[in-house]
Amino acid sequence: MEHDHATENGHEHSVSGGDSIRKLGAVAGINLVGFVAELAGGLLFGSVALLSDALHMLFDALAYVMAFAAAAVADRYDRSPEWSYGLHRLEPLAAFLNGALLIPMVIYIVYESYQRFLNPIDIGTGPTLAIAVAGLVINLVSVYVVQGGEMNLNERGAFYHLLGDAGGSVAVIVSVVAIDLTGLRVIDPVVAILIAGIVLWSAGKLLRGSGIIFLHKGPISGEEVETAVLRIDGVEAIEDLHTWQICSELTIATLHLRTAVETLAAADRIRREVHEALADIGVNHATIEFLHSEHDDRLDAHTH
Repeated sequence: MEHDHATENGHEHSVSGGDSIRKLGAVAGINLVGFVAELAGGLLFGSVALLSDALHMLFDALAYVMAFAAAAVADRYDRSPEWSYGLHRLEPLAAFLNGALLIPMVIYIVYESYQRFLNPIDIGTGPTLAIAVAGLVINLVSVYVVQGGEMNLNERGAFYHLLGDAGGSVAVIVSVVAIDLTGLRVIDPVVAILIAGIVLWSAGKLLRGSGIIFLHKGPISGEEVETAVLRIDGVEAIEDLHTWQICSELTIATLHLRTAVETLAAADRIRREVHEALADIGVNHATIEFLHSEHDDRLDAHTH
């Protein structure tokens, strides 16, 4: 059998990481500054909603730092004989840890809100409102930095976090205004519970996205692969198809093609066209094996 490991048609194992690293690093720095401001405000002026939003921002900042570190390491250490796909698996690992770390934060917010519901305290509405508005501005700037183009798993995680942060800041602003107008201090812990719900939703998105990659759910349906490949002249059937992901930007496929072609030149033409068709539907690297349609013999080309 002949093995071809050429990276023809751009099927190398690399993923673009430089822009993602810069985005995640900038967002991490911005949110660490926002966390310090909101934490100080929450402690000084007694708003549990502001404290909840500050903790949310802290965990988000830590999530961005982890995502930044994972992207930087994966970008620096590419494939090797020991790590044939590099360290790109760090991306879903960081996303999973980020999602898991949000769960204890939700528990803390709910507990603190319950305590504040039982024993309401006065809130410095003016300063709290100013800090919440500043937090909203930070979140919107971060959304602008991270959005744009096709986002990888960690960038999408950051985007969901930032949308949740922006929603949390808006909720704090609304609650402070409502407390100032009505005098109902119970609004503060109620809004904190709503923020906890946003945080829990963000955690679920990250855990689901990373879990799909770890559990090898096929990112591309078999019907989509068949539609793309069976239209190629000489391909009669697809057997033993598998698709999975190393990270959100590196999709792998292996498949057997049943064909009646008799020459290596014809098989090579089919191989090139199949690689092109798979690349068009998002496959970065494919391993293709040919099966002869009449005798079930493997054609003399086991190509990558």
